Amino acid sequence: MCLRFSYSHSLPLLFLFFLGSIPSILTQQNEDPTIKTMQDFSGYPVVEPPHPVVSNSLSVDVQILQKQIDELSAFSDTPAPSVTRILYTEKDVLARRFIKNLMGLAGLSVREDAVGNIFGRWDGYEPELAAVATGSHIDAIPYSGKYDGVVGVLGAIEAINALKRSGFKPRRSLEIILFTSEEPTRFGIGCLGSRLLAGGEALARALKTTVDGQNISFLDAARSAGYAKDQDDLSSVFLKKGSYSAFVELHIEQGPILEEEGVSIGIVTAIAAPASIKVDFEGNGGHAGAVLMPSRNDAGLAAAELALSVEKHVLESGSIDTVGTVGILELHPGAINSIPSKSHLEIDTRDIDEKRRNVVIEKIHQSAIAIATKRKVNLSEFKIINQDPPALSEKSIIEAMEAASKELNLTQKFMISRAYHDSLFMARISPMGMIFIPCYKGYSHKPEEYASTQDIANGVKVLALTLVKLSLR
Repeated sequence: MCLRFSYSHSLPLLFLFFLGSIPSILTQQNEDPTIKTMQDFSGYPVVEPPHPVVSNSLSVDVQILQKQIDELSAFSDTPAPSVTRILYTEKDVLARRFIKNLMGLAGLSVREDAVGNIFGRWDGYEPELAAVATGSHIDAIPYSGKYDGVVGVLGAIEAINALKRSGFKPRRSLEIILFTSEEPTRFGIGCLGSRLLAGGEALARALKTTVDGQNISFLDAARSAGYAKDQDDLSSVFLKKGSYSAFVELHIEQGPILEEEGVSIGIVTAIAAPASIKVDFEGNGGHAGAVLMPSRNDAGLAAAELALSVEKHVLESGSIDTVGTVGILELHPGAINSIPSKSHLEIDTRDIDEKRRNVVIEKIHQSAIAIATKRKVNLSEFKIINQDPPALSEKSIIEAMEAASKELNLTQKFMISRAYHDSLFMARISPMGMIFIPCYKGYSHKPEEYASTQDIANGVKVLALTLVKLSLR
């Protein structure tokens, strides 16, 4: 049997058939390869790309997030409320496993590099584009708190979960990075993982011979944790410039400004330039009672005088942004009735102006020489361990963070980060930005460190919306 339709009658039927097919086309957009073929052939999209998530549809499960922060803090070598989690120790390995499990539960594909930087990726619908990255660290100096770095890792996972719950689909892939050893606790190198990612060739070479305070080599420690298994060459960790289209880090402020001013979000415009110096003096030592004052060559007093000189030169800079700290001062032999024969100092200097900071370093060096001469001790070492340049946040990322804050009706403040973070080194790979949230009295690196669940939720929402904006570019 043959059915015939005239052109005039068949056109409305075909139109109705096409209208009825639209829902099927829409639901199959992400699965049906013919859609892409049709788009390529016609030069026009068959359907609109996924809409950005709107701020009022974004739901952060802050109770679960706080529970995860508390659970992670239990992986510690010191009792609560303090947290001590040192690179490649048993507790560090267990904490890493905890994070990898959460990444897996969030549906991220997880990988690790040779030093233990951990990556969790959510593929976008154009996965060939450079991804947008976020993340932070989870290692903790002795007797510190449970929020430093952790908010930027667990908060990033929750931001991804929130976006998935909202129905958002990223254009560019989104990747969370857990950076290895942001703290310099074990091997004296801050931001070790991100420095290597940024192509730290000198660091990669130095790590072959680097040892900790117990004379355990970096490579042996890494292998004990399951990393660097069959390789001494760490260049496989390096990332090319442009590997990411953007990097955004969520972090507690670690200072009191946001809390004191009642501001919800800090938008970081620059990260101060840090430098670290090691200094050793050597004198003669002797009995504390038998050696008279005019005859002494006291390495301890030389160290004390240099510590005061650090303060003097920093204040002379004339800028509130210049800071200096003698964080370590050790005397040998360390007995109450013995004149110190050796002293060791470790000095931290920072500024957002690299030239001004370097002037302070040179003044400290000249003071060390003069003090050694005056006190008749030997300046056996004056070594600059690192002398990093400052980093500026990318204007477009600043604008995205600001827009996200405003969409959420959150107050915001442009500010400088005087603490350095992994973002400082990620800025060498991609455009960078940072989001700060308030913390109680600015406390950090101590057990009293605290951020409220409301402030954490605000930060996660701003991060999520910023990732949306950057992913769709």
